Amino acid sequence: MTKEERRLWYDFLKQLPVTVNRQKVIGHYIVDFYCASAKLAIELDGSQHYEDEGSASDRERDYTLNQLGITVVRYSNGDVNQNFDGVCADILRRLGLITLE
Repeated sequence: MTKEERRLWYDFLKQLPVTVNRQKVIGHYIVDFYCASAKLAIELDGSQHYEDEGSASDRERDYTLNQLGITVVRYSNGDVNQNFDGVCADILRRLGLITLE
């Protein structure tokens, strides 16, 4: 796991009241984190994901996972480093564990 993946896992995801798996194999892809009960894949993206080839690969991967009924949410490593609380709140909302008024 990257530094950002370790932070998200140990400081947040591991303690949630729902099961979240690390490095989950789905089809011929491996997602960073996956919550089966919410059909939510959580991906943390480094700089390579913002280059043309990485971006195209991510779009294809997300499309395939979407076809399986899985929602893919992506956060940049910068998001985790600079807005950790915001990333956590967004994940909680997507998991249905909090609602925004």
